[in-house]
Amino acid sequence: MRHRLILNIMTPAKDVVVVHAGTPFKEIARRLAERRISAVPVVDEQTRVVGVVSEADLLHKESRLEPQRPSVFAGRQGARAQEKGDAVTAEGLMTSPAVTVGPGDDVVRAARLMADHKVKRLPVVDKHGRLLGIVSRADLLGLFTRPDAEIRSEVLDGVLLRTLWIDPREMDVSVADGVVRLRGTVETRSVAELVGKMVRHTDGVVDVVNELAWVRDDSGDKVPAGRLHGVFEHRRPGT
Repeated sequence: MRHRLILNIMTPAKDVVVVHAGTPFKEIARRLAERRISAVPVVDEQTRVVGVVSEADLLHKESRLEPQRPSVFAGRQGARAQEKGDAVTAEGLMTSPAVTVGPGDDVVRAARLMADHKVKRLPVVDKHGRLLGIVSRADLLGLFTRPDAEIRSEVLDGVLLRTLWIDPREMDVSVADGVVRLRGTVETRSVAELVGKMVRHTDGVVDVVNELAWVRDDSGDKVPAGRLHGVFEHRRPGT
């Protein structure tokens, strides 16, 4: 089972606000404010992404120290912050190289990059670094607005039938507000746990209530033949 691809949720390049290396500070600020976005990609003449200017980059203008030559005592980060504070065009303001994703990357990778690099938007580029679109946190969060019926359909067809080769008719699957409830009986405990794990990783699923029972506990415990146990059943040692 695969997660949604960036290609399917990104804003296409034709609708993306971009700037160039020579775009003035004030023009960048105006575009961010007018479009209510947090960052813009900086592109060259071939639409290759050479950097990104964010709100944080612009705010260095307000918090900069008195103009002075960067000191080795200030540290590399402090010196760069001062350079951005003194910058008047995108070339001096931008963070480069930009953190990007490809159209074939999935939403999990995009979310991880956003968290690791503390960014809200990622340019989507082709193998040559040319801008194809942009993906935002809002785009990723939009997956959690998927209709319950659509999530249920993917669980039945994408997870059970096509991935795990389990007949969906053997289970009772319901979805309410993104929470998937699983009922029924499978052959082994490991299968019951695997089903729950796979469903949890389905795009749009908020939580999973796994009430599947199993015929045989294959986790190492010996279970009397014919006895059923639920995934969350607590048993005392020796019983």
